[in-house]
Amino acid sequence: MGDVSCEELEDLVHFSVSDLPARGYVVMEEVRRQGKLCDVTLKAGGHKFSAHRIVLAASIPYFHAMFTNDMMECKQDEILMQGMDPSALEALVNFAYSGHVAIDQQNVQSLLMGASFLQLQSVKEACCCYLQDRLHPKNCLGVRQFAETMMCTSLYDSASSFLFQNFLQVCESEEFLSLRAEELLELVGCDELHVRAEEQVFEAVLAWVHQSRDLRESLLPELLSRIRLPLCRPQFLTDRVQQDELVRCCHQCRDLVDEAKDFHLMPERRPRLPAFKTRARSCTSITGLIYAVGGLNSSGDSLNVVEVFDPIGNFWERCQPMKTSRSRVGVAVVNGLLYAIGGYDGQSRLSTVEVYNPETDSWTRVASMNSQRSAMGTVVVDGMIYVCGGYDGKSSLNSVERYSPETDRWTLVTEMSASRSAAGVTVFDGRIFVSGGHDGLQIFNTAEYYNHHTDRWHPAAAMLNKRCRHGAAALGSMMFVAGGWCPLVAMNTRRSRVSLVASAGRLFAVGGYDGQSNLGSVEVYTSDPPRWSFMAPMVSHQGGVGVGCVPLQPA
Repeated sequence: MGDVSCEELEDLVHFSVSDLPARGYVVMEEVRRQGKLCDVTLKAGGHKFSAHRIVLAASIPYFHAMFTNDMMECKQDEILMQGMDPSALEALVNFAYSGHVAIDQQNVQSLLMGASFLQLQSVKEACCCYLQDRLHPKNCLGVRQFAETMMCTSLYDSASSFLFQNFLQVCESEEFLSLRAEELLELVGCDELHVRAEEQVFEAVLAWVHQSRDLRESLLPELLSRIRLPLCRPQFLTDRVQQDELVRCCHQCRDLVDEAKDFHLMPERRPRLPAFKTRARSCTSITGLIYAVGGLNSSGDSLNVVEVFDPIGNFWERCQPMKTSRSRVGVAVVNGLLYAIGGYDGQSRLSTVEVYNPETDSWTRVASMNSQRSAMGTVVVDGMIYVCGGYDGKSSLNSVERYSPETDRWTLVTEMSASRSAAGVTVFDGRIFVSGGHDGLQIFNTAEYYNHHTDRWHPAAAMLNKRCRHGAAALGSMMFVAGGWCPLVAMNTRRSRVSLVASAGRLFAVGGYDGQSNLGSVEVYTSDPPRWSFMAPMVSHQGGVGVGCVPLQPA
């Protein structure tokens, strides 16, 4: 045959019927239902299902490996599917022909097990999605255990997150009261339980013990050791825990109660306790409302305006303004209340403090700090507010103050090693980390951390860059700083005076100053994949805000 000319090539036409494979499978399914041309029978639980090897091999990875690798079953007319649910096998064989399977409450677990065995990943994922969409306080423990057995990582993580977020409702379920001891011990030890107070964990454990008292009473000491009794109120320890019949009758339990009472009576002994016992539980998967407090308008004037951001709905709305205008203000959240601390009102630095109650949408004045401060770092450790450094109108400060909401008092604690204004401050691994900042003459890359148990500061690893007016926040096992004089490349906008806050596993960078103008824009950082994305901008602010995240409270 001679060469084909260009003119002849132009007459070449490719004809195809795009739906031919799908139509062919429909015909093969009909042929199978008529019992014709079938060359293999699958047996499960006394049931038999006829099929075509070529269709099974083309659609189901398990059979592809069996029929193309000269396995023993390759030449058998009947193949025993040991341990498979017959109805699930029938549904999955039908899926091989039609690409369709119906999932319901009755068959979802057997389908998932069958799909896992046959390596039908798409059906397995569909079953996982079905269970994930129907998580409920009454079933999440069972779904979580099933997901672990079937090695469904995503479903296990979703069920765990649901369990932690809805712990108080889960505690009322039959599944909870039927937990094995080792399962309850693991659960009670979790940091992520979403509770208003540790007292609720104690009550849940007592309910579990009383469900089968004769068998479970001996487990109470070990369970009680996992509860963070020092975080319970002294009145609760005395009037409820200590008076419980099971606790009174157990020497080990009484020792644990005494240990918790000593925590309140003798603070100097607190460092001797295991760290987890004094670490408040925090459900990081709970989405909190982010408040932007004070700050500046486009003219650079200090504001008393407050607005709140809903990360799920991606919108801002105004709420009750503060009594005082404040920019470069410190913000802290304790027990669902938002504190606005110090700042600059446009004329002078402030020592005053006011607190916002989201439930009543109202602000109330509380005790003032010992020093006037703006541009300080503000964090919360063990229910106490700490303010670090700042500027008093004359110089940068190295002093640190601690506020107790219970007593409404500010107390001076050990000073930092350097005077730091506009530093990044966050809590990481139970300690207060202060990074960068300036003293009026130089900008620092140094960092130090404070151990509140020993009231001592220690040097920490320095940052790679000198920074001030940057944001700092902890997320998971990492501590982040963003913005400042050396912008973080990953952000879309360069920002100094930026506020950084973590909520539901994401970082939010709010406002700031780009070198020319104050910013009302907001970016969010996600780690998988690692990137910054813009969110809805603030409505009423142009930079200089303090931010705080108020987590949604359990019922």
